[in-house]
Amino acid sequence: MLYRKYEKRLREILSENSDKILLLNGARQVGKSYIIRYVGKSMFRNFVEIDLKADSEGRRRFGNVRTTDDFYLLLGAIAGKNLGSYEDTLVFLDEIQSYPHLLTMLKFLNQERRYRFVASGSQLGVALAETASVPLGSVLIEQMYPLDFEEFLLACGCSQDTINSAEKSFLGRQSLSDALHDYFLSQFRLYLIIGGMPEAVNAFLKSRNVVKVRRVQKDIHNLYRIDASQYDDRRKLVIRKIYDTLPSNMENRKKRIIVKDIERKQGHAQFSDYADEFEYLTNSGIALQVQAVSNPRFPLIESVRKNLIKLYLNDVGLLTAILYDNNINAILQNENSINLGSVYESVVAQELNAHGFALHYYDNKQKGEVDFVIDDFSLLSVLPIEVKSGKDYKVHSAIDTFLATPDYHVRQGIVFSNEQQVSAENGVVYMPVYYSMFLKRETSEEIIIPDDSVGI
Repeated sequence: MLYRKYEKRLREILSENSDKILLLNGARQVGKSYIIRYVGKSMFRNFVEIDLKADSEGRRRFGNVRTTDDFYLLLGAIAGKNLGSYEDTLVFLDEIQSYPHLLTMLKFLNQERRYRFVASGSQLGVALAETASVPLGSVLIEQMYPLDFEEFLLACGCSQDTINSAEKSFLGRQSLSDALHDYFLSQFRLYLIIGGMPEAVNAFLKSRNVVKVRRVQKDIHNLYRIDASQYDDRRKLVIRKIYDTLPSNMENRKKRIIVKDIERKQGHAQFSDYADEFEYLTNSGIALQVQAVSNPRFPLIESVRKNLIKLYLNDVGLLTAILYDNNINAILQNENSINLGSVYESVVAQELNAHGFALHYYDNKQKGEVDFVIDDFSLLSVLPIEVKSGKDYKVHSAIDTFLATPDYHVRQGIVFSNEQQVSAENGVVYMPVYYSMFLKRETSEEIIIPDDSVGI
């Protein structure tokens, strides 16, 4: 079984006598169902799984359920022998967005406490936005992602002690030894090919056959395109159009979405014309949205320019499958003729997103563009990040101008590259790109407020 960081969190939630039902959101194929099934069966005597998407596409038995009594009667008919008490029974409602009325019903199922419930969905963001009565006080919404680089390393046999030692070097701004640098960089390049989709990682571990991995990735990519078919004909075609152009957009200098190019219609296209399509792509988890800021002040959410965005694929393996197909030499051998800039940016976006950061980039007509800007909660400031795939990693006029602007109150920036040595010059810290796995929003599991700081 692949190690997933979310397992610990899931066990904590299911161990609590919580007054909320977990809604685990995330794109399809990221491993939500597997981790819930694995943990649920290990923690509860009785485990019942209902695939609501399969039901909605088949007999639609849950389609007409409108009361909790109706629900319990149907559940008992389907899985009566596996139902016990609240303490020993977990009912897993998979792909619950297939029946939005069941999202509303969760509040009452939770209050009645007949059984424990957990739900997941691949398009919960979309469904919740369209559900009239969302039981926000009765649900706990959390997100799951593809394997991040650290999870990939563990899957490939790297020990946690080795990763922890590397993290200490990151925190101390120290370089790794030649041997460790070569190892982490080679594994990072492998991650660019395999990505973090569990089925793709398992295919790689079982066969070491890139052709099989690519087949899995292309199937997932096509599945994401097909999922848009729940919308009307025009909208699903536009969603697919935008999604299909994401890899080519990454090759553009600006990399951001140009709305006038989406349908190439006469007249002036506006960002608002495609707001629903962008929302679908990001809420369903199949694309990562990076919003522009031109006046980067902490917290960044106050400076967002909502009409300027970049969209990245949610998994770097899907991107390299589209760009390079079965030819992996461009990545493994770092061929000079291939620009891997968009691939490196994508994987850093994936890491930052998985580690809880809201994604932003800096865009200023006079001062240039910086790949990423994230909130630095420890310093109540912002942290600009540049990602370089080539040898010119010390050429970064935009981040230099960024750091030289007194109004921004920024103390340092980071440039990630293939370079082994960690160094600092003029406020810029140069780090190997694999160190991006150690940028984390949360550094402590609990923060205690001293009694004498509360005015009572």
